[in-house]
Amino acid sequence: MRLKSLALSAFLVVLAAPAVRAEYIVLRSGQRIAVTGYQLLDNYSYRLQMKGGTVDVPVEQVLSIEPEELFTPAPKVEVSQEPFGDLIRAAAKRYSVDADLITSVIAAESNFDPKAISRRNARGLMQLLPTTAAHLGVKNVFDPQENIDAGTHYLSELLFLYKNDIALTLAAYNAGPERVQRFGQRVPPFAETISYVRRVKQTYNQRKSAIPTEKSKLLGTPIPASPKTAPSAASF
Repeated sequence: MRLKSLALSAFLVVLAAPAVRAEYIVLRSGQRIAVTGYQLLDNYSYRLQMKGGTVDVPVEQVLSIEPEELFTPAPKVEVSQEPFGDLIRAAAKRYSVDADLITSVIAAESNFDPKAISRRNARGLMQLLPTTAAHLGVKNVFDPQENIDAGTHYLSELLFLYKNDIALTLAAYNAGPERVQRFGQRVPPFAETISYVRRVKQTYNQRKSAIPTEKSKLLGTPIPASPKTAPSAASF
């Protein structure tokens, strides 16, 4: 049974509950729906399976079907035990990108697994797509040094493009600059992207508010008598 446009929108809001393993149906309205399965009925409509039942959607209302990117919470890592710390700091210095931002992105993207591969074929610590890796001259995407260097290079380009706006930079890293532009230079209204930006910023802010002595021990630098509060992501 087909649903009218208004009825469809209301019905999908009720049924669009996220699944453990799912795909996204992206509608032309910009709505993003998590489904556990779908079926093309008659070249005119899709039957979407989701928690709570099914619903039929006209084909012309479906913009794309994309795999859901699943992110697992990253464990809290002490700075002195930080994986790939030397590589992160070297890339941060080379491209003038905050090392804490790089680390926060890696935590969300791969949870520090250099061999990670997503269902979208993004690879390595900073989850580089093959096209992005090739553009940045990466020869071995699973090599931590190459991956971090290229991912940081890409982050630096996005930070320059969005005038150091952390939210837009992260949104573009996750969904692509073209989608940020499509939605008027704003974070695209996709559940995955919104969650990604929120999680990376939360990790970043937590790192910026970490006890200064911990970083000082690692870097071998004296602790200032009156340390200034590091800027949060929101202040960029």
